[in-house]
Amino acid sequence: MKLEEMLVSVDTFYVLFATLLVFTMQIGFLLLETGMLRAKNAGHVAVKQLISFSVAALAFWAIGFGLTFGDGPGLIGTEGFFLHGGFSSLDWSNVTIDVKFLFQLSFVAVSLAIAWGGFAERAKLSVYLLFGTFFVAVIYPIIARSVWAGGFLGSLGMQDFAGSTVVHLQGGIAALVAALILKKRIGAEKTPLLGHNVIYSVVGAFILWLCWFGFNAGSTLTIADGFFSYVALTTLLATAAGALGALAISFWHRRVADIPSIINGVLAALVAITAACAFVEPWGAVVIGFLAGVITYATSILLARRVDDPLCAFSVHGVAGIWGTLATGFFASPRLVEITGIGQAGLFYGGGFTQLGVQALGVVFAVVVVSVLSYVFLKLLDVTIGLRITREDELRGLDVAEHGQASYDLPAPVSKESHPTYEEESTEKVN
Repeated sequence: MKLEEMLVSVDTFYVLFATLLVFTMQIGFLLLETGMLRAKNAGHVAVKQLISFSVAALAFWAIGFGLTFGDGPGLIGTEGFFLHGGFSSLDWSNVTIDVKFLFQLSFVAVSLAIAWGGFAERAKLSVYLLFGTFFVAVIYPIIARSVWAGGFLGSLGMQDFAGSTVVHLQGGIAALVAALILKKRIGAEKTPLLGHNVIYSVVGAFILWLCWFGFNAGSTLTIADGFFSYVALTTLLATAAGALGALAISFWHRRVADIPSIINGVLAALVAITAACAFVEPWGAVVIGFLAGVITYATSILLARRVDDPLCAFSVHGVAGIWGTLATGFFASPRLVEITGIGQAGLFYGGGFTQLGVQALGVVFAVVVVSVLSYVFLKLLDVTIGLRITREDELRGLDVAEHGQASYDLPAPVSKESHPTYEEESTEKVN
């Protein structure tokens, strides 16, 4: 075997391994979400990950991958559907096209998993199927192509190495729109509805942290130049700083080391460094991660007063995604910009406001496109099939209502006939 062929094989195996790590993030989300939500919905939340990933795989294979990376002018590709056609935007990597598809599929599946945070515990199962298909086949490709596949943001030099905007901000915005349309869960109007197993959530967060190395370092699509190890380093440092940032502000604000807040600090830092991991020096990664933990804590508290976002999807992925995207406009190092060949140095290195302006434009474009398309499609579903489950089904839980069996042996909810205030008391009993 020639040296060049061997290098292609090695890179292909590396990207496939990174893909498997990113696939495994679905398990992390499963545990994280299940623990953060109530026991009566645990099975539904878990199996939803299987259903969601299956929808993403088929929709991206048939339509989404071609619209994103297929050859063609304008905002969308006109080739590449069902993996047939040209993908010149991906020619910079020698990895085989099937592995490129699997790697990119793992990314869109993560973005979709994030979006479900705004639907949690009150959306019909059919909505997951329909909106999931629309998100993967229509919404996600517009932003991904504009940044990663020769679109106008990429041509301007937008720095989003592994997807703070493309993956996380998109998911966070869709989650926020859904939460606003669906309104608060029964009982959430008066008091926060706590999850049933915080240990699940901690384990899920650790799995996500581990798998994020595939997310960020795998985005180099090669191990030949060794740059993947630097990306892994900045990812690690930022995440550790995010955990401590959330711990610090939680203790300062509430005098307790709040466990969900620490988890969110870890995730927010991972989200923020996803754009910047290839562009910032280690000290910059620490600052970005620490501030992500602090910002996410503050915004989650402010948002909770108006919106029922059970998993803080918008704060963790939307707000932190915005911060991480803007951060390269401040912290992008000339040395690393030269290595990556993308954009310009940040404001703190004498690069002026140019890169910051490009980053801000990318954020605004993503927010507008995702929010408008998500709102229109969800409102269409709402007036046709309806988005939200019935009040009775919400009280008894989605495990029983949608799947016909409970994951835990829970007390039966109080009936309307046996007690005049059954709604409030049922909520307390089945939480």
